[in-house]
Amino acid sequence: MEYILLLLVFFILLLIYFKIAYKYNIVDKPNFRSAHVDVTLRGGGVIFWFAALFYFIQNSSDNYFFFIGITILSIVSFWDDIQSLPNKIRLAAHFIAFTLVFYDLQLITIYGFLITLLFYIVAIGILNAYNFMDGINGITGLYTLVVLGSLLYVNTYLYYFIANDFIIYPMLASVVFLFFNFRKKAKCFAGDVGSISIAFWIIYLLIKLIIASDSYLWLLFLAVYGIETSFTILHRLYLKENIFEAHSWHFYQILSKVFKFPHQLTSVIYALLQLLVGIVVFFLDGKLPQITIWFIVLIPLMGLYLTKFYLLKNSEKIKIGKA
Repeated sequence: MEYILLLLVFFILLLIYFKIAYKYNIVDKPNFRSAHVDVTLRGGGVIFWFAALFYFIQNSSDNYFFFIGITILSIVSFWDDIQSLPNKIRLAAHFIAFTLVFYDLQLITIYGFLITLLFYIVAIGILNAYNFMDGINGITGLYTLVVLGSLLYVNTYLYYFIANDFIIYPMLASVVFLFFNFRKKAKCFAGDVGSISIAFWIIYLLIKLIIASDSYLWLLFLAVYGIETSFTILHRLYLKENIFEAHSWHFYQILSKVFKFPHQLTSVIYALLQLLVGIVVFFLDGKLPQITIWFIVLIPLMGLYLTKFYLLKNSEKIKIGKA
């Protein structure tokens, strides 16, 4: 009953936000790189911050630093949704937010300075990768549900590392967001406030799990996004493009814009791929060396991504990418 009430509250909060967004013209206007053609409300992902707020109200002693961190990121990201901010401001917010949770999790005490520095690099990289991947209807919400569902399974059956509600609350927020976003014509987009805040939440959970299990295997819960983003960056570097500028070289963008895959279908494919990875990790954990599991997961994903170039080479569609 609690979760049903929470779903209803999140639904109402998002409807209230829509009225505010309409009033102040917080919208995403399509351009030639956009995967959509209609003006759409931006910032619907603010629902993830509300999920954090509701959890914090009930459990303030458990996630004080986390809540401050996600609030800082949400404010800066929402501001960036309204008026584009310099990269240095965004990166400063990322650094401050992760410093708060790293201090709370005592990473330096557990791993030392150099490993903690590596955590900063990886965490900020994942944060931005999650943001880069938020480009078509449904992809952020569905992928988030799969990742959080995988973490909930681990927490319930393998390694208990946090209260289940801390995972369930953002899952409920994702369901509500998907109700408005997983459509041919989306009612709203997550915006940076959504993709950044939920990525921060997931990274926090992964670090908690890594500490509890003394294993980095769980990073594979982000394997699909990780391979996609890493190889796309390498592709753009090869093309001598500025990797910080908007582009249309992601595989999901090519499927949607060149080959006209429906957004919903493409999003489902990405979510199912990540679900398959999670199942492989669950099944093989403890049965094979971890490095072997990494290769079993990553090599097929790399091969699948590389089919993008075959498709482009054999396509007679117009060239996309940097104009």
